[in-house]
Amino acid sequence: MARNAACAVIGLGNMGLEVARRLAADGPVVGFDLSGERRHLAEASTIATAGSLGAAVQDVGCVVLSLPTPAASRATVAMLAGLLPRGTMIIETSTVTPADIAEMAALCAPAGLRLVDAAIQSGVEIMARGDSVLLIGGAADDLMAAAPWLNALSRKQSVMGAQGAGAAAKVINNAVAHGVYVVLAEALAMARANGITTADFVTMMSGADAGLVRPLTHRIGERVASRNFAPGMPLDAARKDSVLALDVAQRDGIPLFAIQGAHTAYELACARGMGREDYAVLATLWDKWINPEAISPV
Repeated sequence: MARNAACAVIGLGNMGLEVARRLAADGPVVGFDLSGERRHLAEASTIATAGSLGAAVQDVGCVVLSLPTPAASRATVAMLAGLLPRGTMIIETSTVTPADIAEMAALCAPAGLRLVDAAIQSGVEIMARGDSVLLIGGAADDLMAAAPWLNALSRKQSVMGAQGAGAAAKVINNAVAHGVYVVLAEALAMARANGITTADFVTMMSGADAGLVRPLTHRIGERVASRNFAPGMPLDAARKDSVLALDVAQRDGIPLFAIQGAHTAYELACARGMGREDYAVLATLWDKWINPEAISPV
């Protein structure tokens, strides 16, 4: 489908409005939102709007969803299945789960609709610049058909796998962001209690060899990927450092939730006799928990 085919954007919230603006810079767009105020904001950006879902999707080649909840996305796709002609592309940019994508795909299949998940890994300002990374899942032929609209949305795209993989990647990314933020908040409280400024804490944590970065780039990206657990930093030593951090927090009266919980994994791994291997071996605990017979790489 050529990009000169009109595109409907369903959901004109903060992100949806930027999505509509990006697409409107490249071709015809009509937007729809249940809120008249949001439709008015879109119109102020010279984006045409419709007063109903049915009116919005007349004569379009693609429908882009940017909705606040998975339930809203599923309900919208159910309605679209009765409105759109066969072959129409639906691009789901909302934050949903792989199970939601599977349910939407089951709704699309009888109607002959195509579905791609393209989750947005950024905030609104980054989308406005066209620098958002799209985390994409879908069949190869569907990705090719969706390319004109995906390219209009962002020049940065990562195809994560089959249908649903983009949605999974976004949920995982957000889980890391929200979990790491709690770890950082706890660590910042410990830093302040020991006379370290917020600015110095941020500088320290931003370094390539810092505790925030190196566990990903070295431990996961190199050691876990190649299953190289020769120390390195032995798990016993990592456990000892974790104990010291707990001691500092206890001395300073700082409640810990994420850091305390993470320490449990080190205790379990040491109890399994992994203490002399590099602490990257910790990731293999999940192999054993998910499938005790599995020997394939993480």
